[in-house]
Amino acid sequence: MRILHRSLIFALVSAAVLAGCASNQRAIFQPGEGPEAVYEYGAAAMADGNFREALLYFQALQARFPFSNVTRQAQLDMIYAYYRNRERESAIDAAEAFERENPTHPRVDYALYMRGLAHFDEAPGWIERMFKVDMTERPPRESMQAFSVFQELLRRFPESQYAPDARERMIFLRNRLAAYENHVAEYYMERQAYVAAINRAKYVVETYPGAPDTERALEIMVEAYETLGMTDLANDARRVLSETRGELAAVQ
Repeated sequence: MRILHRSLIFALVSAAVLAGCASNQRAIFQPGEGPEAVYEYGAAAMADGNFREALLYFQALQARFPFSNVTRQAQLDMIYAYYRNRERESAIDAAEAFERENPTHPRVDYALYMRGLAHFDEAPGWIERMFKVDMTERPPRESMQAFSVFQELLRRFPESQYAPDARERMIFLRNRLAAYENHVAEYYMERQAYVAAINRAKYVVETYPGAPDTERALEIMVEAYETLGMTDLANDARRVLSETRGELAAVQ
């Protein structure tokens, strides 16, 4: 009987998908169906990797039983389901909504972490790899957003179970962001906009300490200061460059 009941639910959900009504509140509930049962349907769908179906259940649960305890858990699960279903913007929106509506919830750190993941661009896509696109030349808007979110996670929840992974991702993002800033600084150098080049290079040194590209940033500063005849500043940058090379060599 339960299998038949589940099949009916699945058929109704599938009909909603085919109709393009992912957030439709139509009767995917039977009379007397409680929030716990509907949540279990969604959780089972998610466990099976059917994230689209899981989202249908969770969305309907949220609409029908907004104040249920399991609805909060469903809201967290929706973030993950959106993320796995490649609906990045929806995952970000869902995470932000959960943080805003549940600021003291014990799993706010999870919402923050998932929001960071949604922004995180771990590697070039297949198109970029095919055409060998240099990702350091692409404005890193998503990388900056991810870095900022992970930074907030570490600041607010340093003991979170997600903190170690967030920290590792921040190192990757720091290096990518530093490389991009150097790309812009070199662009200015080619056009003899030396003050602008110095500002971008200084930003790398001050904002992303420890990044391998700080060495190149200091080289740009030395060259730009010398070209402008600012000998003292060039010598200062050269001294810091020497110290940085020593530190980087020690780490390696």
